[in-house]
Amino acid sequence: MTDDPAKPVDRAEAEAAIRTLLRWAGEDPAREGLLDTPRRVVDAYRDWFSGYAEDPAEYLRRTFEEVAGYDELIVLRDIEFESHCEHHMAPIIGRAHVGYLPTDKVVGISKLARVVEGFARRFQVQEKLTAQIAHCIEDVLKPRGVGVVIEAAHQCMTTRGVHKTGVSMTTSQMLGAFREDARTRAEFLQFVMSARR
Repeated sequence: MTDDPAKPVDRAEAEAAIRTLLRWAGEDPAREGLLDTPRRVVDAYRDWFSGYAEDPAEYLRRTFEEVAGYDELIVLRDIEFESHCEHHMAPIIGRAHVGYLPTDKVVGISKLARVVEGFARRFQVQEKLTAQIAHCIEDVLKPRGVGVVIEAAHQCMTTRGVHKTGVSMTTSQMLGAFREDARTRAEFLQFVMSARR
């Protein structure tokens, strides 16, 4: 095995790494119940970290311009996601709220959810995830403003370390009119807050 990030790791190496971790934890990887665990874990990692194989910006490139001049706030709330903490590889489970002020084009709403998924299915810290989503929307759609709010529970805090359950973290990124205009920001946050009721 090598630590060279440029060299791809094949499946056999990945499964061997899981067997090493099982031994390190005090288990016997040859035990009947664990025989298929390395394969299953590698399959799970392929799903959990599928975001590395995609470019979330691509989801936003197909837009619609026939919107009868619509130029008001668009908000997609409660986009559920699962990610993993890059510090402990523990799950981050949360919801994202995404809004933007279109210029002359809009994007299909499922594409906003796909952008969230594309960045969430990578090793993350919540602050970076929030910023990546907002900047991706800003860079591709060129709207007058973008707002992203993420609320999430971090298993690295609830299942280890301080063991504090019921705690969630909220982050936000406001760009353009969402940062510059207090009324636009307040309208967006009002939409987000109404999702909690």
